[in-house]
Amino acid sequence: MTGPHAHRQQMSNSSSITQFLLLPFTDTRELQLLHFWLFLGIYLAALLGNGLIITTIAWDQHLHTPMYFFLLNLALFDMGTISTILPKSMANSLWDSRDISYLGCATQLFLFVFLITADYCLLTIMSYDCYVAICKPLHYGTLLGSRACVHMAAAAWATGFLSALLHTANTFSLPLCKGNALDQSFCEIPQILKLSCSHSYLRELGLLVVSACLAFICFVFIVVSYVQILRAVLRIPSEQGRHKAFSTCLPHLAVVSLFVSTAMFAHLKPPSISSPSLDLVVSVLYSVVPPAVNPLIYSMRNKEIKDALRKLIS
Repeated sequence: MTGPHAHRQQMSNSSSITQFLLLPFTDTRELQLLHFWLFLGIYLAALLGNGLIITTIAWDQHLHTPMYFFLLNLALFDMGTISTILPKSMANSLWDSRDISYLGCATQLFLFVFLITADYCLLTIMSYDCYVAICKPLHYGTLLGSRACVHMAAAAWATGFLSALLHTANTFSLPLCKGNALDQSFCEIPQILKLSCSHSYLRELGLLVVSACLAFICFVFIVVSYVQILRAVLRIPSEQGRHKAFSTCLPHLAVVSLFVSTAMFAHLKPPSISSPSLDLVVSVLYSVVPPAVNPLIYSMRNKEIKDALRKLIS
């Protein structure tokens, strides 16, 4: 069936979708409740951890430096990311349902792409911050003045917003005719593309390729920064100096590694080992674990934050 009639048929299919069905973590009631409590624990821990970091940095004058300014933004993104995905997932487990409204799905997709993209841009900026701090310490004040820092953070926010706008508009303008069940616990672009039946999904695929290339460029930038940092640190004569330099950048490196490795595994793993249950676990890894673990990584390794927290609490 071709021609305008077929197109109208497709459009009517697409416009008749009022909700999507998300993949449940489990069908057993006991496990659903366990999943709810487990995620509630992770969610509250992430909110508390990131909330404490934001409050501490905002409150303590000593922490008004580029590194902590970026960390404050990162904590905001992390809180946003985990709040975009977990509450809906927890509600579905608690009420034993699978559905998410069409608008809810579009909103979730928009916020997730926005926050994950901005998060990644910010991690790239933070690697530059580490690089300047260790390799060009004398120029630190000029290269990372307060205006430069605000511009960099604003660029991360803007990139995330623009990317989310493009991807969401593109994905949700596609005619969908293969049902409304998604093989994922939240609304994700590849899963929605699978429901599309027109060739216009190639446009979104093209956008995804461009995004992947940009992500790869950021990744190369981070790797090059760390190679330079490593070389500079190894040239420091005293062991104490080396240790101090390493401890400045180690938390950031751990956070980047966690984020990149889980996201890469989620999207680049071979189809042969792909299964809905594995996809679910992996998606949790890269969307839920970093936001929950980042505050721990930063506060455990960072003496200044620990001291400021103690002061704040006492």
